[in-house]
Formats: sequence, C-alpha cells, structure tokens
Amino acid sequence: MISGDQIALDHLAGAQLMGFMLVLARVGGLFLLAPGFSSKMIPVRAKLMLAFAISLAIMPIATHGQQIPSDPGAVVTMLLTELLVGIAFAMPLAVLGAAVSAGAGLIDTIIGFSFAAQIDPITNQQNAVMAQFYSLFATMVFLLTGGDHLMIEGLGASYRLLPLGRAPNINALAASVPDSLERVFVIGLEISAPVVIALVISDAAFGLISRAVPQMNVFFVGLPAKILLGFAVIGASLPFVAAHLTDELQTSVVQALELLKA
Repeated sequence: MISGDQIALDHLAGAQLMGFMLVLARVGGLFLLAPGFSSKMIPVRAKLMLAFAISLAIMPIATHGQQIPSDPGAVVTMLLTELLVGIAFAMPLAVLGAAVSAGAGLIDTIIGFSFAAQIDPITNQQNAVMAQFYSLFATMVFLLTGGDHLMIEGLGASYRLLPLGRAPNINALAASVPDSLERVFVIGLEISAPVVIALVISDAAFGLISRAVPQMNVFFVGLPAKILLGFAVIGASLPFVAAHLTDELQTSVVQALELLKA
C-alpha cells in the first residue's frame, strides 16, 4: 500500500517540477531575444544547460509562497503566460541588439562594405563587415561589464513585480512598440554618428575635389581613403561606444522592469 507520506512526497516532487518548468518558460525569453544569450554562436545544447542552471537558481525565489496548480489546463495557461512575460522582459534588450546592427549597417552602407555581406555568427543573418564587427564588440562589452549578470538579476527581480501566473499588461506592451522602434534608430544613430559624420564630410570633400580637378579619378582614390578614415574613426570611437552600450543596457533592464510593472 502507498503511504500518505509517499503521496505527499510525490505531490511535492510534481509541484517542484511544474515550478521549474514555469521558471524555465520565463527564462527562455532571454535565450530567444536578449543580446548575448540569443547568439547563434552558442550551441543549442549549451543554451539548454545554461537555461536549466539559471532556472534552478531562480526557482526558490519564483516559487516562494506560490501555489503551483496540478490541473493540466491551468499549467499550460501558466506556461504560456510565463513565456509571454519572458518575451516582454527581453524585448527592450532585443531593441538594443537591433540598434547596434542598424547603426553598423548604416556605416557599412556609407563606407561601401554593404556589397560584401556575409552570415553574421551572432544573429545568423546576412550582414556586412562592420555589422558583424559591432555585433561581436557589443557582445564582448556586455560580457566583460557584467551585462549578463545584470540581465539575470533583472529577470529575478521581475518575479517581485509579476509573480508566477500573472500576465503583463497587454495594452502597455502594445504602447511600447512605437517607442521601441524609435529607440532602434536613435541608439543606432548615436553609435554610428562619429563615423557617419566623418564619412559624409569626406564625401563632400571628394566632391569638391572632383569639381576642381575633373581629370582625377575620385572614385579610385576616394574609396581606399574612406575605408582608412572609417577605420580610424571607428577605432577612436570604440571606447565611447562601449560606455554608451553599458549605459543603454542598464536603461533597457530598467525599462523592461517598468514595462512589466505597468
């Protein structure tokens, strides 16, 4: 015969397993959208192991004082809700990654590298040279400055704002979409502004030279000069870009929590 203690133990084990799956659903939002965590360079098996480890670490915080349902329908509903919360939390972080790619893509277009697009190992999409470089640089900055820890801490703090089973405000999520698109362009322009300004000035200078000396092949002379100028300005601006990315990551985590709080 099955004793009452064994039934209680089985019920506790089932509740713990359901709690782990619910936490894993919210943590999955990071690995779907967040910069660094969603990188295609990380093998899927490594992502699963990391997601399991993070979920195990956060589970005591998430499940403390929470009633885990045993009904399959309620569990599925909570799983979908937790996945929505994870995606809502990771969305402002994904905006920052998209802004880096957009700003670097603008540099590629002006400098002339957009004709040589290749597969970006970070996003697994076709990007030119500078877009790939800036994506790798942003990932390195996030890792070296503790950005991954900040995102995990922000995800843990989200359980104080939205406990297990509570859905975010859909109206607030919809209202944040225009602001997110605006941030993509603003942050991308801030990242690429020094290089873009230098290249536009160089194009204007070569235009004046072509009018003054029509015999000179400005395209033949100007393309290598633009590349050298672009590399020089990029190298000089990288420390400021790194500091700006660090600040924007902190802002994105705060915005993600405020979005869940709305």
